[in-house]
Amino acid sequence: MKPLFFAALFCLLPVLSLAQGVRLKDLANFEGVRGNDLVGYGLVVGLDGTGDGLRNSPFTEDMMSNILERLGVNVTGEQFRAKNVAAVIVTGQLQPFARAGGRMDVTVSAIGDASSLRGGTLVMTPLNAADGQIYAVAQGSIIAGGIVAEGDAAKTVQGVPTAGSIPSGAIVEREVAFDFSDMENLTIALKSPDFSTAYRVERAINVAAGNAVAQMSDSGTVLVNLNASTLRSPAHFLAQIENLRVEPDTLARVVVDQRSGTIVISENVRVSRVAVSKGNLTLTVQEQPVVVQPNPFAEGETVVVPRTAAQIENAPAVSLAEVPGGTTLSDVITGLNALGITPNDLIDILKTIKAAGALHAEFVVM
Repeated sequence: MKPLFFAALFCLLPVLSLAQGVRLKDLANFEGVRGNDLVGYGLVVGLDGTGDGLRNSPFTEDMMSNILERLGVNVTGEQFRAKNVAAVIVTGQLQPFARAGGRMDVTVSAIGDASSLRGGTLVMTPLNAADGQIYAVAQGSIIAGGIVAEGDAAKTVQGVPTAGSIPSGAIVEREVAFDFSDMENLTIALKSPDFSTAYRVERAINVAAGNAVAQMSDSGTVLVNLNASTLRSPAHFLAQIENLRVEPDTLARVVVDQRSGTIVISENVRVSRVAVSKGNLTLTVQEQPVVVQPNPFAEGETVVVPRTAAQIENAPAVSLAEVPGGTTLSDVITGLNALGITPNDLIDILKTIKAAGALHAEFVVM
């Protein structure tokens, strides 16, 4: 890949060659090796007056009442006006093959009108998976990166103080039922499906295994027959092949982000014979009203007379001579950049080249 980025001016940044290939573990996902998302609803305490307003967030008061009831404190009929508690959503991901007793990181996000979670402590919160079962329990002090400073007439916020994290803040209580060792076939799913890449993965695995154990089923899937391998254990087989180097093949693609002026161009983009001309038209309209008033001791009224100055400037067109067929788009853009083309003008030129059918690549506008 040869990425091209814009800041104020267009520049071409060199990248490392993929001649040595990419590790298979970075190109594909293996069947059974995946995490599971967890979510829970909890309460943060110990805030310095930055918690939920209980009148605006009645669910916070209900949850605090339930927690106190479970701890043996009778609060029936009581009204709370505490400002040091906040209702939060706790999220995390149970890593593949996580065992009971292990720990995982969690993220805590306020759902009420709390202004900051800095200094708060998450009370014991069960984390559920999509099946409704509890797989982990989270608790601990929150690390919030944002900060809020305010006075009587002004307020400034840096970062997001209403969200934070708890490193190793959850303990795994239940394991995901998946018997990896009894698998007879292994599915390898490419993160970016491509027939050429899938074929190269199949060939690399068969060469490493010394037998035709892998077979490409489509552009994104390679099936491995573990019974035909000398390593019957799926774990041992994955350890043997996950570091295999495969050179991926990608589609010719041009990605344009108009908001930031960023252009990313893949290596295989080609441009047919084409000529480009770009002209700049500038229209300036300026109002300069003039006040007219009568002479001293004369009758009359002061009036404002409008004066408008309008000007049109048509800068000379920037032309690019005919480009021979098969030229890379990187060479074309480098030439346009040398002529002083701005990022926005360059994006317009690329759109026009694509509309003319001379740009042989997928054109993606973000």
